[in-house]
Amino acid sequence: MNRGLAIGVCTLALVAAAGVGYTLGHQRSATPEAASTPATSAAGNAKKIRFYRNPMGLPDTSPTPKKDPMGMDYIPVYEGGDDADTGGGNQLKISVEKVQKLGVRSVAAKAQALSRTVSALGRIEVDERRVAAVAPKFEGWVERLQVNTTGQVVTRGQPLFDVYSPELVSAQREYAIATKGIDGLKNGDAVARDGMRDIAEASLARLHNWDISEAQIKEMAHQADTRRTLSFRSPVSGIVMEKKALQGMRFAPGDTLYQIADLSSVWVIADVNEQDIGLVSVGQKAKVTINAYPGKQFEGAITYVYPTLKPETRTVPVRVELANPGGLLKPGLFASLELAVAQRAMAVTVPLSAVIDSGTRQMVLIQIADGRFEPRTVKLGARSEGDVEVLEGVKAGELVVTSANFLIDAESNLKAAVSGFTQPPQTDAAAASGAGHDGHAAGASVSHHGEGRVEGIDPATGEISLAHKPIASLKWPAMTMDFVLANPSLGSGLKTGAAVQFDFVERNPGEWVITHIQADTAGAKADKPHAGH
Repeated sequence: MNRGLAIGVCTLALVAAAGVGYTLGHQRSATPEAASTPATSAAGNAKKIRFYRNPMGLPDTSPTPKKDPMGMDYIPVYEGGDDADTGGGNQLKISVEKVQKLGVRSVAAKAQALSRTVSALGRIEVDERRVAAVAPKFEGWVERLQVNTTGQVVTRGQPLFDVYSPELVSAQREYAIATKGIDGLKNGDAVARDGMRDIAEASLARLHNWDISEAQIKEMAHQADTRRTLSFRSPVSGIVMEKKALQGMRFAPGDTLYQIADLSSVWVIADVNEQDIGLVSVGQKAKVTINAYPGKQFEGAITYVYPTLKPETRTVPVRVELANPGGLLKPGLFASLELAVAQRAMAVTVPLSAVIDSGTRQMVLIQIADGRFEPRTVKLGARSEGDVEVLEGVKAGELVVTSANFLIDAESNLKAAVSGFTQPPQTDAAAASGAGHDGHAAGASVSHHGEGRVEGIDPATGEISLAHKPIASLKWPAMTMDFVLANPSLGSGLKTGAAVQFDFVERNPGEWVITHIQADTAGAKADKPHAGH
């Protein structure tokens, strides 16, 4: 009995041991294979984060997560160069649907030789070197005017007015007496003759200094009597631009009685824009057109580029000299100036509409693939009518975005738009957790989602009025309020009363910008709004 029980116990022990051994052996053979697969998979999927980069593409990185001044999260960059949201570098990933709704278009940067024509507006002015003032150097009275109207044509030596001057009469008499004395002392005392000659020369010098012509002086020398009045003659040929002389008036030495200008040659003073002044140089040929003579063209050359810039208009004056034999070019006429600029060497160019200028930097959006864009800072060179030279940042053949014009409005518009591109709408719970105690989101550019009904659209200002349902991410009740469209084209096709779904951000405190809006196909209606905001 005891022996049978012992055999049974031993048998059970052996069976149990065999079972345990089989189980352990099976675990040893199965566990490593089963465990290795998830470990390998986890190791393959979990990449190490190298750093966090600025979401706007600025040269700023952080070893830890952070937000930029606009409240946008810095984007992690993994080993291998992949970003969490874009798949590479500074790229922006946008859905193809959103690209189509924003009307984004791209063209290839191309290598070409820039040539252009510099245009400027100007006016005809008198050549300053051809203007003369008639200002007698002695005191007198105007006895009679012989040139009595402004605009009258005069020639050199033509009498302008008859003048009476005691000083002039005295000088004439001295000269006449001295001349006769010299003739009377030909055989007389040498000392007396030399003294008389000195008096004559002094009187003659005084008449010359008063601009009395040589012919008039000879005439006075042969006259027996001294003339009371003398004709004052024009020193130049030209047109009387200003006449101050009046018959009977008294004038002092240096008073300007006439201003005479020679208009056989005139100036065109044109204002060239600041960005074009580097293309202008002395000696350049210029074509001038005058509104008064349509179809007629005048040609001249740039003779001077003024050294100062007008801060009010940001222009630099340039001077062009034009011959005016027929007198067609009258001072004061408006003129249009065209300068043909020499063709530059081959360079990479992009359309002017592709450049986004924030005031502190210039950038373009490069289309890497469908729905994938990279903001890139560029250095610009010369410009033509529609293109601009890119010195650094873009290569020939790369696609650049040309019609994202709403981004150009301001740097804040750019940031709001990019945040709408890169951040999906928050869920109510996530947004609520990030909202502040006053109902505003902790990040100023966090995107929010809403549903509502169109109450009105103003295409001129780009504003839209929506009666929206409660927005949990901001703890807003249902109400009617105005929004700004980031791009006016977002409102195309929308009509008053249409049910819509929309995404929006806060660009500035109290300024809410819609970055995406579409008709609600389910026909959802906004709750009845409360009055006021």
